[in-house]
Amino acid sequence: MAIQKVGVVGCGLMGSGIAQVAAASGFNTVVREVSAELLDKGLKSIDKNLNRLAEKGTITEAVEERNPRAVEGHDKD
Repeated sequence: MAIQKVGVVGCGLMGSGIAQVAAASGFNTVVREVSAELLDKGLKSIDKNLNRLAEKGTITEAVEERNPRAVEGHDKD
Protein backbone atom coordinates (compact mmCIF):
# COMPACT_ATOMS: atom_id res chain seq x y z
CA MET A 1 0.00 0.00 0.00
CA ALA A 2 1.47 3.34 -1.05
CA ILE A 3 1.22 6.48 1.06
CA GLN A 4 -1.12 8.96 -0.61
CA LYS A 5 -1.78 11.54 2.10
CA VAL A 6 0.06 12.57 5.26
CA GLY A 7 -1.69 13.92 8.37
CA VAL A 8 0.17 15.98 10.97
CA VAL A 9 -1.29 16.88 14.37
CA GLY A 10 0.05 20.24 15.50
CA CYS A 11 1.77 22.89 13.43
CA GLY A 12 4.41 24.06 15.88
CA LEU A 13 8.14 23.70 15.27
CA MET A 14 8.14 19.92 14.88
CA GLY A 15 4.75 19.60 13.17
CA SER A 16 5.45 22.31 10.61
CA GLY A 17 8.82 20.70 9.85
CA ILE A 18 7.22 17.30 9.31
CA ALA A 19 4.50 18.82 7.12
CA GLN A 20 7.11 20.72 5.11
CA VAL A 21 9.19 17.60 4.43
CA ALA A 22 6.12 15.55 3.54
CA ALA A 23 4.82 18.20 1.13
CA ALA A 24 8.26 18.73 -0.41
CA SER A 25 8.39 14.98 -1.01
CA GLY A 26 5.21 15.20 -3.06
CA PHE A 27 2.61 14.02 -0.56
CA ASN A 28 -0.67 15.83 -0.07
CA THR A 29 -0.43 16.95 3.55
CA VAL A 30 -3.10 17.88 6.09
CA VAL A 31 -2.16 19.81 9.24
CA ARG A 32 -4.50 20.01 12.24
CA GLU A 33 -4.06 22.66 14.95
CA VAL A 34 -6.12 23.76 17.97
CA SER A 35 -6.60 27.37 16.83
CA ALA A 36 -6.63 29.37 13.63
CA GLU A 37 -3.90 31.64 15.04
CA LEU A 38 -1.47 28.75 15.64
CA LEU A 39 -2.37 27.23 12.29
CA ASP A 40 -1.61 30.49 10.45
CA LYS A 41 1.69 30.82 12.28
CA GLY A 42 2.71 27.29 11.32
CA LEU A 43 1.68 27.63 7.68
CA LYS A 44 3.61 30.91 7.40
CA SER A 45 6.66 29.14 8.81
CA ILE A 46 6.34 26.39 6.20
CA ASP A 47 6.01 28.97 3.41
CA LYS A 48 9.02 30.94 4.67
CA ASN A 49 11.21 27.84 4.89
CA LEU A 50 10.20 26.62 1.44
CA ASN A 51 10.97 30.04 -0.06
CA ARG A 52 14.39 30.01 1.61
CA LEU A 53 15.14 26.52 0.28
CA ALA A 54 14.06 27.57 -3.23
CA GLU A 55 16.34 30.64 -3.10
CA LYS A 56 19.28 28.44 -2.10
CA GLY A 57 18.46 26.01 -4.89
CA THR A 58 17.94 23.16 -2.43
CA ILE A 59 14.49 22.47 -3.86
CA THR A 60 13.28 23.18 -7.36
CA GLU A 61 10.79 25.92 -8.14
CA ALA A 62 8.29 23.30 -9.27
CA VAL A 63 8.33 21.67 -5.84
CA GLU A 64 8.16 25.03 -4.04
CA GLU A 65 5.23 26.20 -6.19
CA ARG A 66 3.27 22.98 -5.59
CA ASN A 67 3.54 23.10 -1.80
CA PRO A 68 1.02 25.83 -0.95
CA ARG A 69 -1.62 23.60 -2.55
CA ALA A 70 -0.22 20.43 -0.99
CA VAL A 71 -0.39 21.62 2.63
CA GLU A 72 -3.96 21.91 3.83
CA GLY A 73 -4.62 23.33 7.29
CA HIS A 74 -7.54 22.89 9.68
CA ASP A 75 -8.18 24.20 13.17
CA LYS A 76 -10.41 22.43 15.69
CA ASP A 77 -13.55 24.29 14.57
